[in-house]
Amino acid sequence: MSLVVRNLGIEIGRIPPGKTDTITDVPGVQVGHTSLIEGDSVRTGITAIIPHTGNLFYEKAHAAAVTINGYGKATGFPQINELGTIETPILLTNTLNVGKASDALIEWVIDKYSAQNREIRSINPVVAECNDSYLNDIQARAVEKEHVFHALNNALQDAVEEGVVGAGVGMSAFEFKSGIGSASRSLIIDDKRYTLGVLSLPNFGRREELMIDGVPVGRMLSDRRKDEAVPDVGSIVVVIGTDIPLSHRQLTRVAKRAAFGIARTGGTCHNGSGEFAIAFSTANRVPGDKKRTFLEESRLNDAGPAINEIFQATIEATEESILSALFSARTIVGRKGHRRVNIPTSQSVSFLKAHAVLNT
Repeated sequence: MSLVVRNLGIEIGRIPPGKTDTITDVPGVQVGHTSLIEGDSVRTGITAIIPHTGNLFYEKAHAAAVTINGYGKATGFPQINELGTIETPILLTNTLNVGKASDALIEWVIDKYSAQNREIRSINPVVAECNDSYLNDIQARAVEKEHVFHALNNALQDAVEEGVVGAGVGMSAFEFKSGIGSASRSLIIDDKRYTLGVLSLPNFGRREELMIDGVPVGRMLSDRRKDEAVPDVGSIVVVIGTDIPLSHRQLTRVAKRAAFGIARTGGTCHNGSGEFAIAFSTANRVPGDKKRTFLEESRLNDAGPAINEIFQATIEATEESILSALFSARTIVGRKGHRRVNIPTSQSVSFLKAHAVLNT
């Protein structure tokens, strides 16, 4: 069970979390990692998010992709937003491994999802990245096909492993060590329970910008060791999954709310940063059956109040996932002896207690 942030007494927002407080609380969602920590300079990896356990290529999921600031390298977004669906798992990795990861994902999809008498002739691989070159020798392009396959084939519906794992191995946030973070929210809509989950890869922010539950903790930690000045660049990828029946248009609106969760931690979306959000719904799978002229689907009515709760859940889970990435991480030394220390937990908790925001 994750609940990393909540176990410190930090309760972000008002909507309760799911069982593990990770994206895999959404039924069917799986997450897998391959972590590469080799020698003195390889600090990278791959993280795979699989929206559901069926044949995703022939049972596509409604999806949307939003670019908050576009200084980044991602694949698959145009088709997601043109057709409103996603047909492959989502891979997260480092900047210079996007092409290799995309190529490996295509091969995996052909092997995994091919069906008898149905030839796959076009695949829209979805890969997004952050730059881990401070700790990792990014030019080594260390992620190989077998690493991608391992992450995909070992993806689980269990609580997400967070911190220095997968694509998060080499990431930094607010001048501390970062990594993979996740959170979820449980919602009752029309007397039925639904879940919205977030997985994030935060790699941005100056120390003094960090906010935790509205408290400027980063400024209070300004005297802690800084390894190197951070330029006004950085990135984050936010993946949002839910079993609420939402259309592509509605998922676009949900994905846009990730920006508010990022901002609540102190993110300011610099000119040279790449912030991407990908949202999908596991409800209303879209069959790849050309003989069916019409599809019947139910979806949320925007006129009702539930959409606002979904927006709120997205903002809260995004904020908490970023904090979870920080508090799950450990100190790492990498390329050229560069070092990122973990956020000082006890000191941060003391500051929060002083501001009376902890649930003690």
